Amino acid sequence: MSTRPTTQRDLMTSADEAAVRRAISSTPRPPAASALSAALTFAWRGMLKVKHVPEQLLDVTVTPVMFVVMFTYVFGGSMAGSTAEYLNYLLPGILVMSVLFTTVYSGVALNADLTKGVVDRFRSLPIWRPAPLLGSMLGDTVRYVLAGTVIILVGVALGFRPDAGVGGALAALALVVTFAFGLSWVFTTLGLLLRSPSAVMNTGFMGIFPLTFLSNVFVEPDTLPRPLEAFVNVNPISLLATSSRGLMGGHADAGDILVVLAVAAGLTAVFAPLTTRLYRRG
Repeated sequence: MSTRPTTQRDLMTSADEAAVRRAISSTPRPPAASALSAALTFAWRGMLKVKHVPEQLLDVTVTPVMFVVMFTYVFGGSMAGSTAEYLNYLLPGILVMSVLFTTVYSGVALNADLTKGVVDRFRSLPIWRPAPLLGSMLGDTVRYVLAGTVIILVGVALGFRPDAGVGGALAALALVVTFAFGLSWVFTTLGLLLRSPSAVMNTGFMGIFPLTFLSNVFVEPDTLPRPLEAFVNVNPISLLATSSRGLMGGHADAGDILVVLAVAAGLTAVFAPLTTRLYRRG
């Protein structure tokens, strides 16, 4: 029985390993990342994904512009008699629709990380366990703000002028983004329950499409059949669109705004713990 002789390379490797061990043992262990720091780091990760794959921004830039232009000039004359008049009614509704559609992708992105094994790597890190989840949601909030900003700027370019000025437009955008943050927890729950990103996307849009189109985003509820009008009047998306119009027009109803905020808080209170529990269970 023979053994392989020790070579110069083996000696250098052993020396290097010993040096690394001495350096590690003599250096104080770095402090653990705080919950806030970890969450913000993962939020930045979401921004970096957009940097490397800018095509992800198509759904918050090109698509909203298409919605505003098409609905204004195709339906404006028949709906309100003029495109300018219809734009004043439509734009806050399109703001709501475009931002809420974007929330579906929160669940899609989470499911993609789950199916690719990225979530398992995150679970092995010595960080606050919900940090990747919360950080992803914070990063998605930036997308919501971007989508809403694009809608408002396109509307201004087409002639929309909010009576409440810049402050009213910013207040409407803040309200829509707040509601979108609450709604996005619903889709992150779906992202952890379903088996593929395409299933999350299909299921998400199957739910959000009817709620959006059966609202007052495009038409006044009193033009609809009586049973449908009753549903539209209690649809939270209708209340969100009405509140956005009120904030931009300077005549917002405090009761409607409180209901919208209550629904957003309720969605967060129910689905955020559920999402966190599913995420921890793996």
